[in-house]
Amino acid sequence: MNKTFAFIKHELLKTIPATVFFFIAFNLLILTKAMVVKQYGIPYFDISLALVGALLVAKVVLIMDKIPFINKFPDKPLIYNIVWKTCGYVICALLVRYLEHLIPLAFKYGSLAQANAHILDDINWSYFLIVQLWLSVLLFVFSSLRELVRVVGREKVARMFFGWEFKETSEE
Repeated sequence: MNKTFAFIKHELLKTIPATVFFFIAFNLLILTKAMVVKQYGIPYFDISLALVGALLVAKVVLIMDKIPFINKFPDKPLIYNIVWKTCGYVICALLVRYLEHLIPLAFKYGSLAQANAHILDDINWSYFLIVQLWLSVLLFVFSSLRELVRVVGREKVARMFFGWEFKETSEE
């Protein structure tokens, strides 16, 4: 039981940085949408969407990090791995977002095939693409920061950004 608890704790601690990063980013996206629709008298602000989105993207990032080919260029300049990982994350995030829209439509229409046939009509594609564009930029920034930490080290980055010593809690 202790081994299971330790594994769960380790996995949760690994998700915290990505979840916090994307939670803040998605709240900014939701705030932007709220400010745009406010001019039409539509109240909108849903922090739960930001939390669920952040958890989903953080989990996608962690799953992708387990795939061996995701760290394809560890010995090349950072931009190689940053662009490679960003592309992988964006493709996975796009798939997850598509499924996020497809599954409710499958319940609505009774099958995945019917849902897929109606998805072009039921999704607000301009909003979908704007969010995907922002998500791509955010994943690029996130990948850049993660690669910097990988190369420079957690302690040095923590010292550079925050001015305090970072204590490693567990081996990775």
